[in-house]
Amino acid sequence: MMPARRQAMRPNLIYIVADDLGYADLGCYGGRPSGGEPTSPHIDALAAGGLRLTDGYANSPVCSPTRFALMTMRYQYRLRGGMEEPINSRSKGSTTLGLPPEIPTLPGLLREAGYATALIGKWHLGYPPSFGPLRSGYDEFFGIMAGGVDYFTHRAGNGDHDLYRGEKPHQEVGYLTDVLSRRAVEYVERMADRARAGAPFFLSLNYTAPHWPWETRDDAQLAAEVAKNLFHLEGGNVHTYRRMIHHMDEGIGWLVEALRRQGLLEDTLIVFTSDNGGERFSDNWPLVGGKMDLTEGGIRVPWIAHWPAFIPAGSESAQHCMTMDWSATLLELGGGSPHAKYKIDGVSLVEVLRDPSHCFERPMFWRMNHRQQRALRQGKWKYLKVDDYEYLFDLSSDARERANLGGCYPERLASMREDWRAWNAGMPGVPKDAAVSLGYSAKDMPQR
Repeated sequence: MMPARRQAMRPNLIYIVADDLGYADLGCYGGRPSGGEPTSPHIDALAAGGLRLTDGYANSPVCSPTRFALMTMRYQYRLRGGMEEPINSRSKGSTTLGLPPEIPTLPGLLREAGYATALIGKWHLGYPPSFGPLRSGYDEFFGIMAGGVDYFTHRAGNGDHDLYRGEKPHQEVGYLTDVLSRRAVEYVERMADRARAGAPFFLSLNYTAPHWPWETRDDAQLAAEVAKNLFHLEGGNVHTYRRMIHHMDEGIGWLVEALRRQGLLEDTLIVFTSDNGGERFSDNWPLVGGKMDLTEGGIRVPWIAHWPAFIPAGSESAQHCMTMDWSATLLELGGGSPHAKYKIDGVSLVEVLRDPSHCFERPMFWRMNHRQQRALRQGKWKYLKVDDYEYLFDLSSDARERANLGGCYPERLASMREDWRAWNAGMPGVPKDAAVSLGYSAKDMPQR
């Protein structure tokens, strides 16, 4: 039984989102070592000291739609910008492709509940002056507005410098992953006195790692090459990719140590995940597919929660959940309330944190304009449609989605198809001008 003081105290909240991290890239999810050393020892330690989920999902298999869901706690399809796959730099100056400031957000509702709020890292939800972190609930912002930048020059794919402090361009020398990690440490240290006095903070730490371009801390010489094409189609390898994860992991270690040094670790909930499944060099085993796919490799992602005062160490859960559920969880723990006019779709997982053996039914729906994909997970069953083909899988025995059981269980397939259609009827339709932005195709590398 936890002490009464801890039960009553609202935790500091740190929501860490990696970019394009695969399901099995971390050691605690079966990942392989990098160059003879563990790839993710600090993240693995958070899992060992807290809760690891085996069946957690992203709201989308591509980045900005998931971020819409994280911020609003609602299906991303409810907003025009959330139907871009993803928002790209050509949207700069748009007044429609972004997160409208009038929409209630997790940081905004937590700020109303008394939290200090900050985003360090990737925004990717539209550009000022129409959109931006400071217009959607954050007190502070340091990071990038675009979907990706060079790790050394901090330039986006269109060549624009894209590192900001607030809404003002900011010049800073350094490898971006390390720059973001050090800013996060500085924020915790600056907020420490306030937090110890009972005024908590909410920190979003959105890394760009291990998203392309494929640059480690030691690859500054690649910046000129990357400037020709940010997708870095001719670069990268598995070793470089794992080193990029390792650099992010080191920074998370710095952050945890800062919390410990300030006496805040016990009363801070750290949630770690990825915005979608892995991409070119990632390890999604045993899952199939990756970024842009509604097969498991595109949407099932690591989910780790660490809060020593509340979550039993060494916990594991098979509870089904997705990005917006964790945002709803943080809102409840922070004492915030959803806006009356904007009913949230996320479901709180507080009881799972309290008792990891607790499990409840959680149907989850997805759709993609890309290849006209649709998916529904309902218990152990998954309905999937890709192009003109429909599938039914029993994920409890076939997480790799190789044995299509649609012919064996036609009634279940039909029932889940109708459930998906009924859900989709409650969502806005995909506009004809919604973009699908693929950075590479089969001409650049073989298909999965």
